[in-house]
Amino acid sequence: MTDFIKKNKFSIISAGVFIIFCLLAYMGYKNGTFDSLESFRDYVLSYGPWAFLIFFLANIMQVVVPGVPGGIILAFGVITFGPLKGFIYNYISICIGSIINFLISKSFGKDLVIKVFGEDKFSKYKDKIKEDSYEKFFAWAILLPVAPDDFLCYVTGLSNMSFKKFVKIIFLCKPLPIFAYSMAWYFGLDIIMNRLV
Repeated sequence: MTDFIKKNKFSIISAGVFIIFCLLAYMGYKNGTFDSLESFRDYVLSYGPWAFLIFFLANIMQVVVPGVPGGIILAFGVITFGPLKGFIYNYISICIGSIINFLISKSFGKDLVIKVFGEDKFSKYKDKIKEDSYEKFFAWAILLPVAPDDFLCYVTGLSNMSFKKFVKIIFLCKPLPIFAYSMAWYFGLDIIMNRLV
């Protein structure tokens, strides 16, 4: 048993993280936590000094678990913590979530990716990840705020890309789209609120 744990500790940790985040996402969905910005904000702030940690974990969760509305969490970050801190918190937590996606996929293979995202979506990229130009494609996809980033991080875990290269691309290319999303949510909601008041 001890040998099994030692040999598979990485996979066990990855599975545990994925299951925990899935359970948290389900509980949040059932409780209406993700129904609106206000409901999510009230939930997080109810933890007082622990609000930052709850936000951080929720942001990682929205990357790891498909279906959790990331826009609400991004907006909460910049509105509650301010544009600069909100951006930094969003950036670090989303990068961590992206790395977790890569590691989960690396541990459990394409069966998990297909089960979570479906055969059709996976089929669009299964040949792409074998191409020599995939690293450049992935870097551009992460840099431009239009690609399905979270899904691509799972898919990239099935490629030959090294962990070191993946982390480098994520940390170098994520700031621009996260900054764009964060500022868009911050100023967009600010304009809406000013018009309503």
